[in-house]
Amino acid sequence: MASWAPAASSEVAAPRRAARPRSRPRQRIRIAGGAAWIAAAAVLLAGVVALNVAVLRLNLRMDGLGHEQTRLRAQNAALASQLSSAADSLKIEAAARRELGLQPAQSDQIHYLDLGK
Repeated sequence: MASWAPAASSEVAAPRRAARPRSRPRQRIRIAGGAAWIAAAAVLLAGVVALNVAVLRLNLRMDGLGHEQTRLRAQNAALASQLSSAADSLKIEAAARRELGLQPAQSDQIHYLDLGK
């Protein structure tokens, strides 16, 4: 029967070299690279948040300006209505008769000047 036994030969197995620990600089570079990516992502996210806040502020300002525009248009319409009613010639004539005692001129009281001569 064959057995599996170490051969007693003159060859001696070479001693194994002690395993060298891996160098740390590569791991440090990897950690530094990861930290840089995290910092870059944080800066980008902060930029996105700042942009969203700026857009929100502008939207609030636009909303306020829209309300003010609506209010001013209503005020302009009310003023135009007041002006229209105040410029009514019948009302002006009635006020002139009532408050100042004026009467419309008769046809024989009207004279025209010819400035072309």
